[in-house]
Amino acid sequence: MPLVTPDTILSDLIAGEPSIIPVLNRFGIYLGCSDYTVRAICLRHNIDEVFLITILNTFINDEYFPESRLKSFCASTISGYLRQTNDDYLRISLPNIERHFKSLISLSGTQDNNLSIIYDFFRGLYADMMVRIKSDGQWFDSIDAMERDITANGWPLSHSAVTADADLSIPDKLHDLKNIFIRHLEGRYDANLCYAVIVSILALEKEVRQNDRIRNRILLPLSENMRNTIQSQISAGR
Repeated sequence: MPLVTPDTILSDLIAGEPSIIPVLNRFGIYLGCSDYTVRAICLRHNIDEVFLITILNTFINDEYFPESRLKSFCASTISGYLRQTNDDYLRISLPNIERHFKSLISLSGTQDNNLSIIYDFFRGLYADMMVRIKSDGQWFDSIDAMERDITANGWPLSHSAVTADADLSIPDKLHDLKNIFIRHLEGRYDANLCYAVIVSILALEKEVRQNDRIRNRILLPLSENMRNTIQSQISAGR
C-alpha cells in the first residue's frame, strides 16, 4: 500500500485499510472525515502530524519502520500511544472476542464439538494479556518519570526504574488460537459466529504485532538508554 503523506485523503485511506480505524480512534479521530486530508484532520484535532503519519505507516506497511524518526519522539509520546492501545485491548478488542465466542458456544452448544476446550485456551490468553498490560502500565509510568527527571537534570534516589515485561509471546498465542480454529475445530457450530470470532482474533493479532514493533524496537531501547543515563548520574553522585 502507498505510504501515507500529509496530502492523503483520510477517507480514501480508511476505505482501503479499515484496520486503521482503532488506531485513528486512539488519536480522537472518528468516521465522518469527509474529504479532509491527513494534514487537515491533524490541524482540526491538534494532533502531531508527523507522529500520526509515522504510526499509520508503521501499522499499515510491514516493510516500513522509520527507526530514526520514531526515536526522535519523546519516549512519553510513544508510551502514551501504547498505553491507549493497551486500554483499547482491555475495553474493546478482548471483550469483543469474548462476546462473539460466548454467542458461538451458546448457539452451537458443546455436545458434539470442542468449543469449550478452545474457549479455555482463549481465557488463558486473556489472563496472559492482562498480566502484560498491567506490567506495561508500571513500565510506562517509570518511563514517564525517568523522562521528567532527566529533563529536570536530576533523579530522586527513592525512585526505581521498572523494566519491560519479558513475555513477548502474546502475538504468537493469538496466532495459535486462530490456527486451533482453522485446524482443530470439531463438530457442529454456527458458521457465521465462528467467522466473527476468527476475524476478531485476526484483527487483534495484527494490532498486537504491529504495535509490538514500536514497543520492542523503539520504546524498549529508549527506556534502557534512559535507565543507563540515570544510573550513570547516580554513580557520579549527581
